Amino acid sequence: MANEIIIWHNPRCSKSREALKLLQEEGIDPTVYKYLDEHPTKEEIKKVLDMIGAKPRDIMRTKEAIYKELGLKDVDDEKLIEAMAEHPKLIERPIVIKEGKAVLGRPPQKVTELVKG
Repeated sequence: MANEIIIWHNPRCSKSREALKLLQEEGIDPTVYKYLDEHPTKEEIKKVLDMIGAKPRDIMRTKEAIYKELGLKDVDDEKLIEAMAEHPKLIERPIVIKEGKAVLGRPPQKVTELVKG
């Protein structure tokens, strides 16, 4: 679906809830991908990184305890992607995808820029 808008969403996250609300206020009913439940694959994460134009650490929650526990401070990008696939809690949220482009919704207003642009 060419015009489909997808949000990688964590309902427990206030920023994610705010981004979803902003989309809905624009009249958009996005596909909600609960990435904590569905665990994105390494390939999906790489695709999102390409769409954002970011490095893995750019979309990583580096203050999560699991980040420190796994010793991710000095590992290469591939290891970071593997860690995010195995522990999606490490992925910053929300991420909104539209027509081959994506944004990290921090601040949440970035999602409206994507969907209007």
